[in-house]
Amino acid sequence: MAADNLRFKVQASSAETDAVRSIVLAPEGGTAPAWDAGAHVRVALPGGGTRPYSLMALPGLPEGHYALGVLREEASTGGSRFMHSLKPGDVVALAPPTNNFKLHDDERPAVLFAGGIGVTPILSMAVELERRGTPYRVHYAGRTADSVAFVAPMRQVCAERLSLHYDNDASRLDIGVALEAAPRDAHIFVCGPKGMIEAVKAEATRRGFAADQIHYELFTAELSADANRSFEVELRSSGRVIEVAADQTIIQALEQAGIDVLYDCQRGDCGICQCGVIEGIPDHRDVILSDDEKASNKVMQICVSRAKSARLVLDL
Repeated sequence: MAADNLRFKVQASSAETDAVRSIVLAPEGGTAPAWDAGAHVRVALPGGGTRPYSLMALPGLPEGHYALGVLREEASTGGSRFMHSLKPGDVVALAPPTNNFKLHDDERPAVLFAGGIGVTPILSMAVELERRGTPYRVHYAGRTADSVAFVAPMRQVCAERLSLHYDNDASRLDIGVALEAAPRDAHIFVCGPKGMIEAVKAEATRRGFAADQIHYELFTAELSADANRSFEVELRSSGRVIEVAADQTIIQALEQAGIDVLYDCQRGDCGICQCGVIEGIPDHRDVILSDDEKASNKVMQICVSRAKSARLVLDL
């Protein structure tokens, strides 16, 4: 456990849908750090590594408690299985909250898009916008009515500002229609699957929303190691060659080799770990690089992206 990690005890764990659980945590001694809408914590896993989960401002949550929403992944590498196994009284270690998906601090209105488990930070944003008295609208999309979690608290917070969309009926989300009704000065926030994020970004750009009005965060499924393969990275500065195993990220392999790396989100959406690619072909899995940047194969985000070639030579 990292020195700055905090110990929390599970107060409640309950099923929201067949695949989603809500988990309420209370600090063991001391005080839980404050956080803002859009923040997440990283939960330490028993076998090593961590997983990020957004903090939720659930109505009625006791002060100082944290609430998480966790989707059980079919191809889980351990994170969601561990989280779904937690029961009251269990103790977990959390890194302090960080926020790469902050709400705007001006008075302009907001349009919030949530897809699936991406509702967790969007719920907190709605609570904060409601508190501020800032105009907003929420579009929450899922496959079916019984697959979406936290609908009751969303309705409690948002009331008529909430629109629910299901892929299997006439309520299916039409991003163009939703953005057509949005004020031109609105901030657009989207959290969910990569395809939804890319569609909202593209449509918002097409309709003239400026880049600094469009904010997004990706919720990726845990990738099975079976879907990956090992490869090598060569560090141009030293010539060292390091193998990245199928179940490791480049950052994890570098740290295991004793190399300090600058990074933050580990989800491919903050850009802090970006580095140059001198040789080789990256397998881009981030949401921050443009299509042209990805096509150039000159830069990559080493927290989530991998390699299509047997070796990458990195400008490190």
